[in-house]
Amino acid sequence: MPNLGPTELLLLLLLLVLLFGAKKLPDTARGIGRSLRIFKAETKGLRSDDEDDSDAGRAQDRTSHRDDAAAVREIPPAPVEHTVPTHPVPTHPVSEPERTDR
Repeated sequence: MPNLGPTELLLLLLLLVLLFGAKKLPDTARGIGRSLRIFKAETKGLRSDDEDDSDAGRAQDRTSHRDDAAAVREIPPAPVEHTVPTHPVPTHPVSEPERTDR
């Protein structure tokens, strides 16, 4: 990031005053400050959520592997039903009827 000296900072301040006007600058600065506070709070919340999820996920993985293994042993085989089709199955493919409305 470039180093900003006092001259550059003064020019930036002058440019901001010209763009926004002296009356709008305090409101703009307040709005930016609120936005940054909200952004920081949200990113902090996301970090803590990720840490909580990873801790809970590790514990859940350990128990889910045991549960999965037990569930596999407990599943009975599904009954097989033999069904006969009620309508005859065509032995050759059916072609589409030709359209005469072209």
